Amino acid sequence: MSIEEVRTAPRMRAADRRELILEAATAVFGAKSYVGTTTDEVARAAGVSQPYVVRLFGTKAKLYIAVIERAYERVIAEFQRAQPGPSEELKKRMGAAYAGLLAERGMLPVIANSTALGGDPEIGPVARAGFNSIWRFVRDEAGFTEEETRDFMAGGMLINAIVGLRLAGAYDTDESVTEILDACFADAVNRVRDLMPGAGEPW
Repeated sequence: MSIEEVRTAPRMRAADRRELILEAATAVFGAKSYVGTTTDEVARAAGVSQPYVVRLFGTKAKLYIAVIERAYERVIAEFQRAQPGPSEELKKRMGAAYAGLLAERGMLPVIANSTALGGDPEIGPVARAGFNSIWRFVRDEAGFTEEETRDFMAGGMLINAIVGLRLAGAYDTDESVTEILDACFADAVNRVRDLMPGAGEPW
């Protein structure tokens, strides 16, 4: 969901309003990073007041923790949905599931940004736990070997870099970008390009 689509509804349930704020926060944090984002920006994006965001989540750090916990949970949930089917196509299904997270703006950049905050005393432990949960799922639930898990997760981090750098707009005009996107997305390039933010977009 883009920021433009995030709106508060009259008499919205508290759980729905919380989810709306997390969607807005994911988009803003994903675009501007943890350090570059304020709770006021998140509140404006969600269509609520800044005091309401603080009342609901407390500090910016706690809001960010809720955002990255939700992001890692979404990754695991999508991987779980990809499990049924022929085992020889499991990597492809899980890769497509990860790329499908592009449908929510900021989701993949938030995951990438969280890996840079390992030294933060509040955020670091949560980010490590989320990252480790993905490794364990791919190893234990999906049954990948250590080498397969390493390569699969490295591919995911490459996708995060593509999204964060907003490379999609240079497809077909820059040889390296074209090669990178073709290598990562094969026959789904055009679909995923439609989901990626452009260099000039705020989120």
